[in-house]
Amino acid sequence: MKKSYKIEVDCANCANKMEQAAKKTEGVRDAVVNFMALKMNVEFEEGADPKAVMQQVLKACKKVEDDCEIYL
Repeated sequence: MKKSYKIEVDCANCANKMEQAAKKTEGVRDAVVNFMALKMNVEFEEGADPKAVMQQVLKACKKVEDDCEIYL
C-alpha cells in the first residue's frame, strides 16, 4: 500500500535525511521525499499497519532532523 503525507522541513538536505531515515524503518518498503512539494510518499510492506509504522518513521526522522514534521 502507498500513502502520501504532508511534511514540513527546512532544506533539501534535511529532506534527504528524512527520506533515508524513513527507508530504514521496519515496515517501509520504500519512501520518497519531495522537498519542493513538501510531501513524503511511503510504500508499506505487505501486512504492515501504516499508522504504527508512520509513528516509527516520525521518531526516526526526528532523530536526524529534530525540527521536521510529518502530518499523519
